[in-house]
Amino acid sequence: MLELIDGRDQGAPVHIARPTPAGRAAGPDADVKTIVDDVRLRGDAAVLALTERFDHARLTPEKLRVEPEVIAHAVKLVRPELIDALKSLDARLSRTCERQLPSGWMERSGSELVGELIRPFRRVGIYTPGGRAAYPSSVIMAAVPARVAGVGTVALCSPPDGRGEIAEAVLAACSVAGIDEVYRMGGAQAIAAFAYGTETVRPVEKIVGPGNTYVTLAKRRVRGWVGVDAEAGPTELVVIADGTAAPEVAAADLVAQAEHGPLGAHVLITWEPEVAEAVMTHLELAVARHERSEDVENALIEGGRAVLVRDLAHAMDTANAFAPEHLQLMFAGALDALDGVRNAGAVFVGPDSPVPVGDYAGGTNHILPTGGSARWSSGLGAQDFVKRIYVSGVEPQALAQLAPHIDALAEAEGLPGHARAVRARLGSGKGLL
Repeated sequence: MLELIDGRDQGAPVHIARPTPAGRAAGPDADVKTIVDDVRLRGDAAVLALTERFDHARLTPEKLRVEPEVIAHAVKLVRPELIDALKSLDARLSRTCERQLPSGWMERSGSELVGELIRPFRRVGIYTPGGRAAYPSSVIMAAVPARVAGVGTVALCSPPDGRGEIAEAVLAACSVAGIDEVYRMGGAQAIAAFAYGTETVRPVEKIVGPGNTYVTLAKRRVRGWVGVDAEAGPTELVVIADGTAAPEVAAADLVAQAEHGPLGAHVLITWEPEVAEAVMTHLELAVARHERSEDVENALIEGGRAVLVRDLAHAMDTANAFAPEHLQLMFAGALDALDGVRNAGAVFVGPDSPVPVGDYAGGTNHILPTGGSARWSSGLGAQDFVKRIYVSGVEPQALAQLAPHIDALAEAEGLPGHARAVRARLGSGKGLL
């Protein structure tokens, strides 16, 4: 079920290929362009027509936005245990996000002033997937960083079902997270509505949240008109384990991640061959008793790898090269090995720290970089909802001291007007500060 890769004789790192969609087109780019352009030109009419076409829900402009009383009622319909879990996740993630916020600063030295202003976005849009499953945890993960950052208005959209409704669990999460506006719309048309605005939906400054291929391609198309977060891809898990890890636990972790569906990567890295053998044995047992055994088995066949390496250093190099969304450390001395982690969306340390802790309760965000983008990007946080604005000011004395440097650089770059703009001020005696 896991493809065995013996990389012990290879250099560091071992290359691990990600699953690719065999026999599929590169993506429905043309369809997405048509959808986005249609919404940009026709607004509500296009959103409603596309919602009926793709989600089989017939709505009116008045029904695009979910009524506040519907959201309040959803809280009463779900299990109290879910509300408790959502509130706990909200509180824990809020504490993390409060530590992430950058601070503005201003430094005055003599006749010079330099600093930064920190300003939150006025309005952001959150996309929450719908369809076959509801993801209330993703509502919290996207909304809390925006709220902590001080965003003025947080709007959310999710695809409606055939009755034109959004899952009660998602609406309950919207209530817990303090979402200001909720819309019954999904797919590329929802991204376009948030980006360009319609008669009913006001445009936003940034769109965040995971979605399917259509959502990802729509984000790519509107990027530049609005801000977007990293493109979400199939899930990824790398487990580094030694003989101290219980093989049935490692197998359970790989199965849990395989629940997310096709094209994911589910990788075990070890320097002990008997560990790989034991995990694969328990993996077969775990898959056989899973409620969706066929789906999970197919996901593991497609993206499952067991990689043999020389030692821990070789394992860390291999994991860093792969740059997984989730990295799980299940070996002796895991905490000390954190210094060796360079590329990962999130790290789970020790045998009792599975990925679902981060998904649902631990206080870290589960909207994470995938597809190797953890080499240059990070999980969603409060800092993604603010802007840094530079501030600079000088008095005449400082301007006179800086003028020769400005002259030299302006001459080198062929921009004499830059130098003249400085010289025109010299001798005026008018201060700025």
